Amino acid sequence: MSKKSKLTGIKTWPAADRPREKLLKKGARALTNSELLAILLRTGTKGSSAIDLARKIMKKFGTFRNMLHVDVRDWKEFKGVGNAKVAHIQSALEIGRRFREDEASTGKQKISTAKDIVDILLPQLRDLKTEVFKVLYLNSNNRIIDITDAAIGTVNHAMPIVREIIHSALQKFAVSIVCVHNHPSANITPSTQDKKFTKELNDAGKLMEIKLIDHIIIGDDKYYSFSDEGIL
Repeated sequence: MSKKSKLTGIKTWPAADRPREKLLKKGARALTNSELLAILLRTGTKGSSAIDLARKIMKKFGTFRNMLHVDVRDWKEFKGVGNAKVAHIQSALEIGRRFREDEASTGKQKISTAKDIVDILLPQLRDLKTEVFKVLYLNSNNRIIDITDAAIGTVNHAMPIVREIIHSALQKFAVSIVCVHNHPSANITPSTQDKKFTKELNDAGKLMEIKLIDHIIIGDDKYYSFSDEGIL
C-alpha cells in the first residue's frame, strides 16, 4: 500500500476529528450527516476513508429520508458498500423513524389537532410503497395511550376490521381513537372505501362510547383530515 493510501485512513486523523471520538466527546448532534453515516459504514476502501465514502453517498441521495427507500441496486455503485453495510444503514434509519412514534406514546403526548398527529406519523408513512393503517388510542385528556398497526395492505388498499379496532380500544380503556393511513399514490382524496369505513367505525364507536375523533390520510407531505373537512 502506498504512503498516500495509508494517510487516507480515519485512524491517522487527530482524535478530535474522528467521527466516533467526536461523537463520544461532543454528542451526536455535533456531527455532520456524513460523519454520522461514516460511523455506520465503519470502514472505507483502499485510498478512500469511511467519511469520503459517506460524503459520496450523501451527495447521491441528498437526505437520510431518500436513503431509506431506495432499491438495494442503487447502492451497487459504491465500492465497499455491500449488503451488510446497507442493512446497517437502513436499520439505523428505521430505528430513527420508529423512535418518534415511541416517544409520542411513552410521553403520552396530548393531541389537539390533526396536525399534531401528522407531525408524529407523516415521517413514517409518507414514503411507504404499500398502505399501512394505524390507530391512535387516546385517554380522556386526549393523550396517547398507544399507537398500533391495524392493517398492512397492498399499494392501494389496506382493510382494517372495525370490530378489532373497537375491541382494542376497550381493552386499552381508550375514550377516543384516531385512524391514520397513507396513500402511496400521494393522492390524499379519500376513496369510496375510505368514506364507508369511516362511517362504519364512527357508528360502531358511538354504540360502545368510543369516539372517533378523526381519520387522516397521508400523502407526500400532505394530508386529508375528515374532521377538518367537517365530515366527523
